[in-house]
Amino acid sequence: MKILFETILNRPLSVIKAGFTRELFLYLSPPGVKVNLKRFDGCSPGHEVHLEIQSPVMKQQWVSLITAENESASEWSFVDEGKVLPFPLKHWRHHHRVISLGDGSSKIVDDISFECVPGLGPFVYPFLWLVFSRYRDWE
Repeated sequence: MKILFETILNRPLSVIKAGFTRELFLYLSPPGVKVNLKRFDGCSPGHEVHLEIQSPVMKQQWVSLITAENESASEWSFVDEGKVLPFPLKHWRHHHRVISLGDGSSKIVDDISFECVPGLGPFVYPFLWLVFSRYRDWE
């Protein structure tokens, strides 16, 4: 499945790039789910992000590897790919893009491809939408 989420923020690209920190990952944690950020190396190739997701019934691990990063005067992007994924995910690739709109604002584009165990994708999609809609409140 694919999800493409776009958010415009009244911040320049450089400020948004600097904001991709441990604190942002914790801020974007879905409501009602406890997420422990065990490791955050950054957003450059070879860096890793390790999450422990706690639900009322179990703890699950999520480990992503940053596999690419690109930067120009008008755009910064990086890709994270899931190496250890929580149920029901089987595949995860997230292309994060921050595009300068030239007026002091920027557009964040989350281009995500994911696979779930059969039949659960339609249930995961709205959950992901909820998580990425939280960018709007980041200002």
